[in-house]
Amino acid sequence: MMDAVARLAESERDLTGIAADGSGEHGVGRPTVYVYEAPVRICHWVNAFSIIVLMVSGYFIGTPLPTVEGEASANFVMGYVRFAHFAAGQVLAVFFLVRILWAFVGNHHSRQIFYIPVHRRQFWKEVLHEIRWYAFLEREPKMYVGHNPLAQIAMFVGFTLFVAFMIVTGFALYSEGTGIDSWQHKLFGWVFAIWPNSQDVHTWHHIGMWALVVFATVHIYAAVREDIMSRQSIISSMISGERQFRD
Repeated sequence: MMDAVARLAESERDLTGIAADGSGEHGVGRPTVYVYEAPVRICHWVNAFSIIVLMVSGYFIGTPLPTVEGEASANFVMGYVRFAHFAAGQVLAVFFLVRILWAFVGNHHSRQIFYIPVHRRQFWKEVLHEIRWYAFLEREPKMYVGHNPLAQIAMFVGFTLFVAFMIVTGFALYSEGTGIDSWQHKLFGWVFAIWPNSQDVHTWHHIGMWALVVFATVHIYAAVREDIMSRQSIISSMISGERQFRD
């Protein structure tokens, strides 16, 4: 059985669901499978913490606090907020890049959030099933070693694309302060060729923040829901790296 589990964990076919009774087309029961390698888990939690800091600090940058009493030189609240935002943004960029690089050397599951197998008919059938499952129209869940197909789409769009967009627009805005000779402007200054008005870039960056807020909310809800209802570990898997299938 464990040989079959190993083959399943490395196979592209693991996107196909395992039936609720554990039989599935792979003939695999409910073992514990090592899915998420340490670099994937570390990047996940560092990126999650960075995004939280970016959301909170970004909100206050867009909607600053009222003027505080006292001498201006003794109050540096917004300076600290901006520093937290810039620092968290650079941490996110570094670990996002690490996450991309690990997709080239890690296992199959480390690559799932970076592509959608649009050419596979079975994949879209499973997406439809997951939509029905989340809409409470299916009585039994299917089990997956990695991300289920709907989650794979959500992670590709909601995390990979959204975060990439926020990093690009964020560094473009940051380059306004560092100057045209800075590496930030040399790498990301082209954004202003698309939106010459700086305020437009600010607006899209702000919209992107709220898109990430929506994604994070749905992501947390789906993870908790699946942990409870689908009889397989979700949250703990991103801590231990192991996916457990429960009765």
